[in-house]
This record gives sequence, structure tokens and C-alpha cells, in this order.
Amino acid sequence: MQLYFVRHGESTANLLHEFANSGCKHPLTEQGVAQAQTLARKLSGHQFAVIYSSPVMRAVQTAQILAESLSAPLTITEALREWSVGIYEGTTDPAGWELHRQVQEDWFIHHKPESKMPGGESLLEIRDRFVPFIAGLVQDGQNSDHKILLVGHGGLYTAVLPTILTNVDYALVNQGFPYTACTIAETRPSGLYCLSWCDKPLNG
Repeated sequence: MQLYFVRHGESTANLLHEFANSGCKHPLTEQGVAQAQTLARKLSGHQFAVIYSSPVMRAVQTAQILAESLSAPLTITEALREWSVGIYEGTTDPAGWELHRQVQEDWFIHHKPESKMPGGESLLEIRDRFVPFIAGLVQDGQNSDHKILLVGHGGLYTAVLPTILTNVDYALVNQGFPYTACTIAETRPSGLYCLSWCDKPLNG
């Protein structure tokens, strides 16, 4: 089985530099729609058993474009939602973005997974909703050749993919996860192995 982790296309929230991780306020931009359509063409030779999406508007719209083009069923799941920034949701406050950076530094550099923004999620809490979801997919499809596409967020993937991919660490994911980039992993006896990160093949 293979899992395709895809980030959504560009949204108006991205242009505004606004925290918009829980609602349906900000749609894809025209560029974001074009990015999703381009990705759909790139994936047109693949057959996906199902597409899962974060409930956040920019992810849902990206997933809908992919589902229609690829003729795959679409399911929305909270497991793929971007991580909560608590009281800074809906703001563009530079102090919030600085705290956002500090919290991620706590997680990935200082090994403090309990750190969080006021009212937001810790890395431990993000893992608690994401890791069991992926484990369930792997359990259900371990003896199949199914391909599953997951549409989520750059912050989410940066936070949790090093936890579930056996050959990926923060040094790699910290390079960024561009709009509609695709990371592919496959099931192996040792666990989930990353074949390519953001469209770039990994050695081994």
C-alpha cells in the first residue's frame, strides 16, 4: 500500500498571513485552484482507493478538485486538520507568528512536545489524532496494493510525518512543504518508508 501526502493549494489565508486552521473562511485563490488542477493532471495515471481531506476549506477544495478529476471517493477527517493555534486563530498578529515559531522550536529542537500556543494543540495532542488514523489505514491495507491520497497542511506534515516515516527526520521536513507538493510513502515490514519527499525521490 502507498500513501500520498499532499498539501493544499494556495488560499487567501496564505496571502493574508492569517491563522485560519479551524474554519471555512478562506477559499483557494485562482492560483491555488490552478495548482490543484496541475496536480490532478500529474496524478491522472494513478488509481486511488480513497481521498481523505482535512475539513479546512482550502484542503477540502483541493481534495474536491482531485477527487473529481481522479474519480475517487472523498472523505473528510479531523485527523488531517492543521494544528490549532488557539487564541491566535483568525489573526495576523506578528506576536502570534513569533510564538508559532517558538513552539515549533520547542518541539523539534528542544524536545518539548508538550509546548503549545495558548488554547492550542501540543505536538503530543496532534500525534494523538493523526498517528492512530494512519495506523488504521496501514492496518486495513497492509496486504493490498491500494493507493490512498491524503490532503492536509504543511504545518501538520512537518509536525508528524517524522513520527510515522521510518527514514524521515526534522532536518528533511524543515526544508518546507510547498503548495500541492506530494510525499509518497509505502508500507514495508519495518514500517512506513518514504519514497519521495515533496516530489523529490529519496535514496534507498
